[in-house]
Amino acid sequence: MNSIKFYCACFAFVTVLSVGVNAQPPKTPVTAGTTFGTAISAEGANPVAELPKLIGEEESVSVKVSGEVTDVCPKMGCWLSLKMPDNSKVFVKMKDYGFFVPVELVGKTIVIDGQAKIERTSVEELQHYAKDAQKSDEEIAAIKEPKEEIRLLANGIVIVK
Repeated sequence: MNSIKFYCACFAFVTVLSVGVNAQPPKTPVTAGTTFGTAISAEGANPVAELPKLIGEEESVSVKVSGEVTDVCPKMGCWLSLKMPDNSKVFVKMKDYGFFVPVELVGKTIVIDGQAKIERTSVEELQHYAKDAQKSDEEIAAIKEPKEEIRLLANGIVIVK
């Protein structure tokens, strides 16, 4: 009986390891009209610069915003960031990791439908995302303070241009 448990454990380990090693962003066309997650249209989107006003004093709000992609997780495409006019960034994760986006989205204008909120991000989480983004050890070590930032949880994304 113990050998069966051992083989099951080994199989599970190899499966998890192979998924982790082979994880990478999808290879999908990045042309206008391509959608990720829930299919959405660009109609009715607000510029990303309006997010602070749209959130206001609310804990979380449903929004549809457009903006330029500045970064995409090179490991899996599980997060991206949008450029704000003051050169800060809005951090975007995909709802329930239900979809991923290609790194070729960098520089593209997209519309996101999702939930927005202002959140305090811990040093550990900021360092994790810096590592995902393949920042240098020095850049990662320089992250010493938590950061208050706008976060979006995307239900759907559509490429505008």
